[in-house]
Amino acid sequence: MKLSSKFGVVAVAVGLIVGIAPAAQAASLSGAGASFPQLLIEACKVPFNKKTGHSLTYGGGGSGAGKTASDNQTGDVWFSDSPHTATTARPTLVHIPAVAAPIAVLHNLPASTQLYLSPTTAAKIFAGEITRWNDPAIVKDNNRKVTEVIYRKNAQGDVVKNKKGQPKVVRTVTRNARYTLPNQKITVIFRADKSGTSKNFTSWLRGVNPAVWTKSSNDLFSTAFPGTINAPGNIGRIVGANFSAGVSQLAAATKYSITYAEASYGTKYNLRTAAIGNASGNFMLPTAAATGAFLASSKVGSTGFFTFDYDTKEPGAYTLGIISYMLGDSDYKNKANVPAIKEWANFIISRECTDLGTDDAFLPIEGDFRKLAEAAIAKLG
Repeated sequence: MKLSSKFGVVAVAVGLIVGIAPAAQAASLSGAGASFPQLLIEACKVPFNKKTGHSLTYGGGGSGAGKTASDNQTGDVWFSDSPHTATTARPTLVHIPAVAAPIAVLHNLPASTQLYLSPTTAAKIFAGEITRWNDPAIVKDNNRKVTEVIYRKNAQGDVVKNKKGQPKVVRTVTRNARYTLPNQKITVIFRADKSGTSKNFTSWLRGVNPAVWTKSSNDLFSTAFPGTINAPGNIGRIVGANFSAGVSQLAAATKYSITYAEASYGTKYNLRTAAIGNASGNFMLPTAAATGAFLASSKVGSTGFFTFDYDTKEPGAYTLGIISYMLGDSDYKNKANVPAIKEWANFIISRECTDLGTDDAFLPIEGDFRKLAEAAIAKLG
């Protein structure tokens, strides 16, 4: 009996080993691109490996680097915060809406008081028209009644919607903002590299105030800047850094600075987050609920790309939400990795991955967005 029991244990152990996917079936994927979703990608790599046996190495580098890597077919997965529509894009390129999250306006003011910025004020700051924190426009934004909208959520923390797909409002909260702002120079920190985050951010700046932000959006902030970014008056006051981590690190080291990045970078580098005004006159923080309320108003064109309504009258919309795309291929050279690439794509759009994000910043890809994502994943081959 003891001998047979020992054999039984051995048999079970061998069975378990046989049941694990052989090393030859476990793929080692590599990718590059947008730094905006990088914190989420890094958080999801370990559980993805435990669940599937596959590994992923992600180099970041910005959306521009992701598009270039895609063009050169270097690696397996690429990310970009803006669609890849350049002439270098292959006809077999597939865009998968993979990560939904807000761009946060982050600042390094010493006081813990909540900062409020209307869209026009924000546009003037980043355009270099407002240069000091005690400018009358900023003072006005921060010494007034402000209203925040609270949405109903379900047990999973998602915003509950009515039959028309509109978020259900629980209540509104109105408070008197009082903030004595310092008489200090504002240092604007922008993304110096090609960045889908900059593309989306400058699109928002132009969308909310085209009279101030007179140039079209661009992956390069310096190209979209409505003026001469290297003008003598801007030297040392409007400065660039590469990647989301780079601008956040520089902002953390520079008192009285302001920048833009995915909201989780604010927590990582101890930066504060501004509440941004919307077309309804309410000020919202970049939460998943407020960002989801905004993205619900977006439309998908015939190309499968999203267009955003910055003038939406949804009362609780945080209008700096974006969709980050995973770029894939319907005709990969390395066919052996395609099953693993599909598994990664399905994992990153799952709640299991999204819930690993910090600060209530990432939204699950659900509803019509998920149908679009799943249809795109099915094209990978």
